[in-house]
Amino acid sequence: MERWISTFLEAQAAELNSARNTQEAYGRDLLNFADWLRNRKLDFASAERADIEAYLISCDAEGLARATRARRLSSIKQIYRFAFEEAWRTDNPALQIKGPGKDKRLPKTLSEAEVDGMLLAAGEVGQSNDEKLRNTCLMQILYATGLRVSELVSLPVSAVRGDPKLILVRGKGDKERMVPLSPPARQATQDWVFVRDEAEKLAQKNGKPVSRFLFPARGKDGHMTRQRFFVLIKEIAAHSGLSPEKVTPHTLRHAFATHLLARGADLRSIQTLLGHADLATTEIYTHVLDERLKALVLENHPLATDDE
Repeated sequence: MERWISTFLEAQAAELNSARNTQEAYGRDLLNFADWLRNRKLDFASAERADIEAYLISCDAEGLARATRARRLSSIKQIYRFAFEEAWRTDNPALQIKGPGKDKRLPKTLSEAEVDGMLLAAGEVGQSNDEKLRNTCLMQILYATGLRVSELVSLPVSAVRGDPKLILVRGKGDKERMVPLSPPARQATQDWVFVRDEAEKLAQKNGKPVSRFLFPARGKDGHMTRQRFFVLIKEIAAHSGLSPEKVTPHTLRHAFATHLLARGADLRSIQTLLGHADLATTEIYTHVLDERLKALVLENHPLATDDE
């Protein structure tokens, strides 16, 4: 089964140019399914539709979220479609199985005042002035563009050379899009690039290779990791007076979209900026705005008060 998984993932990477994060998610899901089959003396080649459905029921019994179960079924469907095309099986046992769908939860977001507080706090979090400049740059770009965290931390420094008003971003599926930088984000970026370049020159003198990334790091990826930024944004949230539980990098992405919509931007423009393939994904922000407007009326309308 491990051979099936590795061959499938290699094909995904080569043919569809799928992102590494996507491949890792497929791999985790399929290894979990493989372990479940192995415990029942089964494998990918012998499993039938009833076995796959039993696995999904067991996932539900474990209390896994609906989105997680839907993703696992998607992984199983993908590998069995690949196995059928490669003639590893003469049938596709997952073909007719319908998934549980995804929870239609509204994304968590922040108010403009809360974001402003975090932008200020970013310049106060760090052990050195260079770190504070880097953190300010990270937060300003994130809020100005709504980038996914993987897109943000892996930005090449070449994308921001020359103080551009627009930067080119390579997103999911290797698709490219242009996103604008706000004046504060441009200033923060230029401030950071100056000290970043000085540090890189010093590293080069010491025999270390020059990084091509805007936010370089000495790990295997060559840039700040998603995990490190996840921790950093919690530190910035706490410093600004927000609960760290309330904030993730994705929360700022949601805030970017929600605030644009609240100020009159159209959904198509927001879809393009976020890099959503489907407009339906972007439409969730209209529900966020609806909820906020509803709360505004209930809290402030004179007839909504419960005076006695």
